[in-house]
Amino acid sequence: MILHSVYLRLPQGTDATELSEVMAGLNQLCRDLAGCAGFQHGPNRDYEEKSPDYPYGFVAQFRDRDALALYAEHPEHKALGARLVALCDGGAEGIVVYDLEAVAS
Repeated sequence: MILHSVYLRLPQGTDATELSEVMAGLNQLCRDLAGCAGFQHGPNRDYEEKSPDYPYGFVAQFRDRDALALYAEHPEHKALGARLVALCDGGAEGIVVYDLEAVAS
């Protein structure tokens, strides 16, 4: 399983409606695509005080690398991604992505 983890550096006063619409769109896209096993999003509570610059994020779970590639190349993902870039402080530089290969223990 691949955990596609995305962290957003959002400026104060970010349009909450726009962010909500983008998250809803990504959630729906994951529901529609084979190989996507889930989508969660929410505010970063930063309990360990290590990531205050990234107040929001999301995680999508994919069966494998091919499923993640299908999502990444999907036109709806690209359109929603462009909206996220416009929301973030520094544009694309305000987005951090980790694709973790989850290993069962």
